[in-house]
Amino acid sequence: MSVRFWRPLPRRLRVGAVVAVLLAGSLAGLVHDTPATAVAVPSDQVTSHGPGAGRGHGRGFDEPAVGFAPPSTRLVPATPEEVGLNTAEIEGMLADLRAYLEAPSDGRPLYPGAVVLAAHDGKIVVHEAMGHAVKYADANGTELPADQQVPMRPDTIFDMASISKLFTSIVVMQQVEAGRIDLDAPVASYLPTFATNGKESITVRQLLTHTSGLPSWRRLWDYPDRESRIRAALEVAPKAPPQTLYEYSDLNLITLGVLVEKVSGKPLDVLVREGITEPLGMVDTGYNPPAAKLDRIAATEYQTDPPRGMVRGSVHDENAWSLGGVAGHAGIFSTANDLAILAQTILNGGTYQRQRILRRESVAQMLADYNEAFPGHAHGLGFELDQRFYMGALSAPSTAGHTGFTGTSIVIDPLSRSFVILLTNRVHPRREWSNVNPARRVVADRLAQALAVTPRRGRTAWYTGRDDATTATLTLPVRLRTDRTRLAFDLFVDTEDSDRLTLEISRGETWEPLPFVVASRGRVSEHDGVISGFTGRVWQVARAEIDGPPGEVRIRWRFTSDPSQRGRGVYVDGVRLGDAEGTLFDGEREPDAFLADGWVQADR
Repeated sequence: MSVRFWRPLPRRLRVGAVVAVLLAGSLAGLVHDTPATAVAVPSDQVTSHGPGAGRGHGRGFDEPAVGFAPPSTRLVPATPEEVGLNTAEIEGMLADLRAYLEAPSDGRPLYPGAVVLAAHDGKIVVHEAMGHAVKYADANGTELPADQQVPMRPDTIFDMASISKLFTSIVVMQQVEAGRIDLDAPVASYLPTFATNGKESITVRQLLTHTSGLPSWRRLWDYPDRESRIRAALEVAPKAPPQTLYEYSDLNLITLGVLVEKVSGKPLDVLVREGITEPLGMVDTGYNPPAAKLDRIAATEYQTDPPRGMVRGSVHDENAWSLGGVAGHAGIFSTANDLAILAQTILNGGTYQRQRILRRESVAQMLADYNEAFPGHAHGLGFELDQRFYMGALSAPSTAGHTGFTGTSIVIDPLSRSFVILLTNRVHPRREWSNVNPARRVVADRLAQALAVTPRRGRTAWYTGRDDATTATLTLPVRLRTDRTRLAFDLFVDTEDSDRLTLEISRGETWEPLPFVVASRGRVSEHDGVISGFTGRVWQVARAEIDGPPGEVRIRWRFTSDPSQRGRGVYVDGVRLGDAEGTLFDGEREPDAFLADGWVQADR
């Protein structure tokens, strides 16, 4: 028996780089010939595609948006149902987060408290607090008396830690727009001290994308004053030549904070206030929060080096603290509500409530991947991209966000016009107690699952489910009538690369891959029987051709997942078989013919 592709296609029609396709079609017509030439084509049209278009609710997961959201989009509360989300998934998100408040077998909960906010198409569908903003008295985890513990509130103010880097990056882009900074100019042309130790060629862009070669960190608080600490940061020796290594580095952003102060003549905190928080109405966001807000601030860590005791209301990061609480890499305090405004501003292309803080072209550049040479480390200008370890099932080449060491995260998904913010005080009372990435993935996964994938034919489609470390099979026994049979089916794939769907065929005890072609919206690709990863969040038509004598065969869709980090999953619908005599099998008419092990029929 031989297996052939249904319709061989000219190579010029086959899919190129998935990232380039996405950026070309999903961010306001963003052209991504090379990172250095990325530009945005203005477009304020809300465009929906797919079977759910025009259903009277928010877009589904299989209806990727084109371009930025209309600049008039503003955040308002809504129920999940009002925007087409699955309420059970939103309730499951909250239940999962509450479960992390309970101590597992090691006696340590994932965090004392949390605030979560999720929005879709400008509608806030959940904003809830749980647990405690202050719970412990010391580094040993001694609980405070009940009357001294402070419950978490929706408006609790958190130390954002490295999410502060996004604010610095926006300020950098504002200075680029003002003509004071050239992204590809050497940093030393603005800060001559930076040229020491062979760093003359490092550019501003390389600092933003963490490809400068600088080490990740340097202990600054051992130096006697702010001036010597800044000098120590600027004069640090590189770890590698620029553009040869991805190394996430606080020193990159500390340097950028100093740079924007130099070119503008204003302190960083003033630049953030005048350029971001005041125009956007972010009333609880800034550095060094006033004492009057202390009762709303979540505690962080009990620190002994330096000996600061229980930190609350002062920046947790020791280097930022030693720099007076204002630094390019850390220092921002904010709330979920304020961060939501920033997220929607990014989705709107730099505008919120008629206040523009960035040009659309600048936002597009911030969301373009400049690190294709460093697989797994996709990065825009300040924003991290496509990091499944905390973006979960919302991950895509255009998904942007950042995390903070204190337990904070923000995930912005332009394709679904959604975002989710999780703020925790996971370092309270000690940083070693937990890793909050499971909770970060949970909120992203649940929001992705709440977004519908609409069956292409009929009311249901076959779905793999969402379990990790499993193998699910969907088998179709069928008798072929002729020596040439055509198979077609609708296919939706959104997984990480290591979670794979294999199409197979058997005439006896053994199985062999069945090559197939998938096509959708002018994109065509050939597969040797295996498909995985990001495929555009759209339904595709898959086709294969089976050559061989008539007789009994089995066709199988086998999905294998690894131990962690799932995407939205795989759907198969509308299975059809045909030959010279006509239709051989129609899966919509004969659903009971399938033997499902791990696959279920799903209506969304």
